[in-house]
Amino acid sequence: MQKINAFLMFEGQAEEAMNFYVATFDGAVDSVTHYGPEGPGPDGSVLQATFTLGGQQYMCIDSHVKHGFTFTPSLSLFVTCDDEAELDRLFTTLGEGGGVLMPLSNYGFSTKFGWVNDRYGVSWQLNLP
Repeated sequence: MQKINAFLMFEGQAEEAMNFYVATFDGAVDSVTHYGPEGPGPDGSVLQATFTLGGQQYMCIDSHVKHGFTFTPSLSLFVTCDDEAELDRLFTTLGEGGGVLMPLSNYGFSTKFGWVNDRYGVSWQLNLP
């Protein structure tokens, strides 16, 4: 059976972002492998890491190649929250240093919904059914 994981590519902030997500969602770092002095990435940057949020495993790396693209909201992580306090906390925490795409409100398809880009450029839709 196939296994599909979300894969997040950063350019130097993979470990910082992963630790931020794990702390925000009470997740766990599963594994981290760093580049050594022999490269090809900068010494200490993330060659490959995995972490778990809400039972879902994610992968991330620090690309040593500069790309002409980054994250876009056309692919986002959708979080169904248990209560309004959780939704408000996540909206504030994830939005800090990022940007609001849709402010918290009732848009008719849920009780309360908000959409933010975090400080690393990853897009999060936060929903209270």
